[in-house]
Amino acid sequence: MTGGPSQPAGHAWLVGAGPGDAGLITVAGARAIAEADVILYDALSTPALLRGAKPGAELVYVGKRAGQHRMTQEDMNQLLVEHALAGKRVVRLKGGDPFVFGRGSEEALACRAAGVAFTVIPGITSAIAAPAYAGIPVTHRGLSADLMVVTGNDAGGEEGAASVDWDAAARADTLVILMGVATLASSMEQLVAAGRDPETPAASIRWGTRPDQQVVTATVGTIAAAVHAARLEAPVVTVVGPVVALREQLAWFEPGPLAGRRVVVTRARAQASDLAARFEQLGAYVVEAPVIGVRFRYTGLRFAEGSALPWNWLVFSSANGVEAFFAQLAASGLDARALHGRKVAAIGDATSAALRRHGVRPDFAPSKATSDVLGRELPCASGSRVLLAVSALTDDRLRAALNARGAEVEQVAVYDNIPEPLDEERRREVLEAHAIVFTSASTARNLREALGESHLPAATKLVSIGPQTSADVREAFGRVDAEAGEPSLDALVEATREALTWD
Repeated sequence: MTGGPSQPAGHAWLVGAGPGDAGLITVAGARAIAEADVILYDALSTPALLRGAKPGAELVYVGKRAGQHRMTQEDMNQLLVEHALAGKRVVRLKGGDPFVFGRGSEEALACRAAGVAFTVIPGITSAIAAPAYAGIPVTHRGLSADLMVVTGNDAGGEEGAASVDWDAAARADTLVILMGVATLASSMEQLVAAGRDPETPAASIRWGTRPDQQVVTATVGTIAAAVHAARLEAPVVTVVGPVVALREQLAWFEPGPLAGRRVVVTRARAQASDLAARFEQLGAYVVEAPVIGVRFRYTGLRFAEGSALPWNWLVFSSANGVEAFFAQLAASGLDARALHGRKVAAIGDATSAALRRHGVRPDFAPSKATSDVLGRELPCASGSRVLLAVSALTDDRLRAALNARGAEVEQVAVYDNIPEPLDEERRREVLEAHAIVFTSASTARNLREALGESHLPAATKLVSIGPQTSADVREAFGRVDAEAGEPSLDALVEATREALTWD
C-alpha cells in the first residue's frame, strides 16, 4: 500500500501538510505522521498536525522564513537521507503540496541518489485552498476557463527560479501567485506591461485556511499598495482575475473572536490537544510548547491477580494520574474490572473524561474542582481506605485533610513531571505570543527555565487555571494577568478570551 507507512523502516515520506487548516490533511498523510519515527517539519506545515505523532517521535524543525533561513535545502536533503539510512521511518512534512513549488522533487531526487526508498503523499495546495477559504473559486463558468499558478519569487531573482512568462500570465483567466508578497508590486507592474488591465480584480490572502486568515481585495493596479497598507507579511497567495469579484457573494469563512491571536499552550503533549482545540474553535492560532513531559512509574502500587484492590476509594486529581494508574494495572494483567466494588472520585472534567475512556464512571466529583474541596466533601466513612494516585510533585494537603476525617490514606506517586526544553522555533513563537496559558504550577516553572535569559514582553497575557498555579506564575514571571473563575479548561479558555478581548 502506498498511502501510508506500511513499508519497513528506512523509508522516507514526502507528505503534503495542506495549506494550514489541520483538518485538510489527507488520510494517508495523517497515517504517515502517526507512524513516523522522525518528522522534519517546516514553517508552513501547521504545528497542530504534530499532535498526531506517536509518543517518542523525534520532531525536528527545518523551516525557512523570509530572510530567516534556518537550514539550507541541501542540509534538509542530507538530514532526510541520514535518518532514513539509519533505518527510521522519516516524514518530511511540507506545507501545501510537495511538488507545487515545494522543492519536494529535489528531496525525492536526493533520496533516489542515496538509494533511499520514498513515497510521495500529495497535499492540498494553497493555490486552490486559500482562494476557496476567501470565497474565490479559481474557475467559474463564463468567467474563468483556465488557471495559471506561478511563483512570485522569480520577480525577486531567486537563484535557480524558472522565469515566469508574464505574457502568458497576463492572458490567463485566473492567475495565482505564490510566495510573492515581497515582490508583489514588481509582479503587478509586469502584468500590466504584458497587457493585463490594471482594473482587473485582485486579492491577497495571508495564511489562507487558518483561523487567523487575512484577505485584502483591490485591483491589479492597487493591490500592492493595499497589501502594504494592511501590513500583510508572508506567506501570501495572490489571485488575479474576474473570479475575485465573486468573493462578495461567496465569502463563507468567518474567523472567530480570537482570530489573529497567538495562544501558547504549555501542557504536556499528550494532554495539549483538548485545550488547543478549544482555542482553535475561537479562531486563535495555537502554539503547542509542551515544557512538561510525563513519565509513568511502575512501582508503588500493589496489584495481585485474583485479589480485590485494598482500597475503598480511588481518588484521581489529574488525567495523568488516571493514565498512569491504568498503565500499571495493565502491566499487572488487569483491567477496569479490578475496580469492581470500589468507589472512584475525580477532580475536574478532564480527569473524569480520562476515567470514562477506561470504562469507569466517577462515583463522586467535588462541587468545586480543587483538592481542598474534595478533602472536605468526599463521602468516605471513618476508617475508609483511600488511594491517592498523584504526581511525585503533589503535596500532602489532601492526604492530611482526609486523615483528619478518619480515613486511612495511601498517597502513591504514579508519575513524574519532567521538564522539556524548547527548540529555537518554539522559543521564538512563545516570545511572539499574545497569551500564554498555564494549567499547573510546574508548567510555569518549566517555561521560565526553558526560556533561559529571554524575557516575555509586557504585552503578553499570562493566564492561570487557578490560585496555586497563579502563585507559581507570579514567582516565575512577576505577574499574572488573568485567572480562570474555576479550575477547568473551559474557564481557562474564557479567561484568556476575555483578557485578549479587553486588550
